[in-house]
Amino acid sequence: MIKKPIIGITMGDPAGIGPEVIVKAFHQAKLHEFCQPVVIGDAKTIEGIVKLLKIQLAVKAAQEIKKDFIYHNTINVIDLKNIDEGQIKFGFPCKAAGKAVVDYIKKAVELAQNKIVDAITTAPINKEVMNASGFPYRGHTELLAELTGAKDFGMMLASGPLRVILVTTHLALKDVPRHINKDRVYKTILLANKAMKYFKIPNPRIGLAALNPHAGEGKLFGTEEWDEIMPAVIKARGDGIDVTDPSPADTLFYKATFGHYDVIIAMYHDQGLIPLKMLAFGKAVNVTIGLPIIRTSVDHGTAYDIAGKGVANPTSMIEAIKLAAEMTKHV
Repeated sequence: MIKKPIIGITMGDPAGIGPEVIVKAFHQAKLHEFCQPVVIGDAKTIEGIVKLLKIQLAVKAAQEIKKDFIYHNTINVIDLKNIDEGQIKFGFPCKAAGKAVVDYIKKAVELAQNKIVDAITTAPINKEVMNASGFPYRGHTELLAELTGAKDFGMMLASGPLRVILVTTHLALKDVPRHINKDRVYKTILLANKAMKYFKIPNPRIGLAALNPHAGEGKLFGTEEWDEIMPAVIKARGDGIDVTDPSPADTLFYKATFGHYDVIIAMYHDQGLIPLKMLAFGKAVNVTIGLPIIRTSVDHGTAYDIAGKGVANPTSMIEAIKLAAEMTKHV
């Protein structure tokens, strides 16, 4: 009998749609058929969602992952019991939720580092709430990097044949140019090349987006392509990596949709995520590359406006769990 990977699923912000998309994923995707899923969060919150959705699933609370867990028609929850009854209301962010989500993430990382779970998948959190709760991180990625001691890491979004990894992530647009340097671009190229092993692509074709319109148009619109990006490309090619010159993002993404590249490197957040989400919103998966553990996540936020209404789409959560399980085969 082939052992199925254990996937630790963090509940995310209890006031958002994280708990709902998790419950729906258990119900719709029959997760136990390809992995052993375990939620890390609050059992009462999950029970409340099961009742809200009128789904026939049992919720079993535990303090540790056990060998005798039943996975069929059951949601096993590592119950941290860090939310008081009545403290959280759907659609209303609060500091208590900000602390709770960090507890879930820390526990998931601990389980992954100790090889108790094979990978983690995270439900959405609210960065503003997390910061207001005393945890000054720009998001999941930075917190995970600190917890695991990762130095070189990156954020990749994937949906079908389209994969995008970012040189910079959560920065104000005015701050992006000064963070585009040879070393950072080179490390991102290495991460992109490394990430493709999880997709069984040993020698990927990497499309590299320019920072400026028309790739700077011969330095008319900026010099980053010549001064910082191209030197990184030349260095990576010396390592045998197949990467393009910095190219105009508009045509680069157009070609990527037709299979010209295996992965695209974007210079900043919206440059990469707008085209990907135009094509695959709600279906894409966020993957953190460069961590010593496997981590996937949904491509959407907490969606407070629809939280607790039973209308959230679980597709991205399902795909994130599936990809995490698949990635465990290629470690």
